[in-house]
Amino acid sequence: MLTCEICGEEIMLEEDMKTHLLLSHLENDMHCPLCSLSGVSYNELYFHIGSAHPEKQQGVQGPGHHDDVSKTPQTGPELLFQFSLAGDSCDMAGETTTTGVCSTTIDSVPQKQKVSPGTDLRVARQLHQEEEQIRKQEEAQQEREEFKKLQRQFGLDDRGGYCRQMERTMERAVARGLMTPSEFHYKRAEMMESLASGFDDGRTRTQGVVRALHEYYQTECRDCVHVWLSADTDHYCSSAGDKGWGCGYRNFQMLLSSLHRIETYAPFLQEKAMPSIPQVQSMIEEAWKEGLDPQGASHFNKRLQGTRAWIGSTEIFILLTSMGISARIIDFHQPTGPGDTHPWLFDWVKQYFFQSSRSSKLPPRLIHTSLPPLYLQHQGHSRCIVGMEQKKNGSLCLLLLDPGSSVSDTRKLLSGDTISTAIRHVRKFPASLKHKQYQVVAIQGVLSAEEKQITISNSKILCAERIP
Repeated sequence: MLTCEICGEEIMLEEDMKTHLLLSHLENDMHCPLCSLSGVSYNELYFHIGSAHPEKQQGVQGPGHHDDVSKTPQTGPELLFQFSLAGDSCDMAGETTTTGVCSTTIDSVPQKQKVSPGTDLRVARQLHQEEEQIRKQEEAQQEREEFKKLQRQFGLDDRGGYCRQMERTMERAVARGLMTPSEFHYKRAEMMESLASGFDDGRTRTQGVVRALHEYYQTECRDCVHVWLSADTDHYCSSAGDKGWGCGYRNFQMLLSSLHRIETYAPFLQEKAMPSIPQVQSMIEEAWKEGLDPQGASHFNKRLQGTRAWIGSTEIFILLTSMGISARIIDFHQPTGPGDTHPWLFDWVKQYFFQSSRSSKLPPRLIHTSLPPLYLQHQGHSRCIVGMEQKKNGSLCLLLLDPGSSVSDTRKLLSGDTISTAIRHVRKFPASLKHKQYQVVAIQGVLSAEEKQITISNSKILCAERIP
């Protein structure tokens, strides 16, 4: 049994191997033994001899044809293989071959350098290996560039985390004359003290937002047949230290501020003070060490502290699980309405808030529930859903707190003189949410020790509930 060194095909006979090499690997290197035609395939050469040299065609048969067996003829492939590889001309000057194809002398036929089939195979293999090596090097270089790009995009490069970004922001303020050097050192020391404690300094917090919304809806927006509000929730906005990447952390702080006020969850929260962003990063790393979401841990190389890495639904889920709080991720993975809208998302949120009034046959127009807000994620940003409106015509509107809103803008919700204008930035109708995909993290109770271990085990392959 013979094995082709190029493609690995196994062939019984040497003659068949020659034909295989000719037709599968070398046929484009053939040339006419009777004239200067070259660079053609076997079939093209066979046709050429028949049309250009008809008087010399005797003995050259097409594939699968033979002369009288008693004459021990050479078939067409064998003969042309012999012409192509073993001299590219007649066997002897001035004499005919065994099949009588040609009586032309060697000197009258263009000659090529004689190369053995083994040499051709070695050269071909070497060229193939060199091309493969070059291709792999180019792919590796492209992968490195893409990885660096992703690191920069998701804050996993070496630019530093919250602390370093805050320092650079203050350094620029000093350079522009907006801050004195003494102020810089004072604020830097203040920041380091806050970070060392692990607690948020509260500079970006606005309290009483949901209570202000409740007061507003008691007298305004009479076109709403129902308004649902979550439990009281503080608003946390991005600061100079996390601008551009901290929305997930700030939304977690909003969720946590609500859980502290809900009797079901408050006893399970060890710390009553709000953790800082670096502390939240440390909490996620500890959750990974518990065995939660090993795939996500691998994505971040098991490190968040000192980076500007974005977090999303899965990190919120494992944070809550590590705290003994039950949560679920619902994935609205495609639009379900006209114009790339997501009416199924709005319907799902309505059912979430409606659960608090199912016992009432005629639920009141304004319902301030004890439910936690919902974490809403889409590509590049996240927000908190703290309520929903249902209009008389049946249309639905989400009420969102956005970490991108500044403290000054958010505090306009607290004043009766400005809330009617400021609330426009809180309302989001279906036409305003047109990203391809949204994910919601919903809190749904507490976990027993056994349930927590089951959730940790199941998170090895963390899956969301897909709707639809």
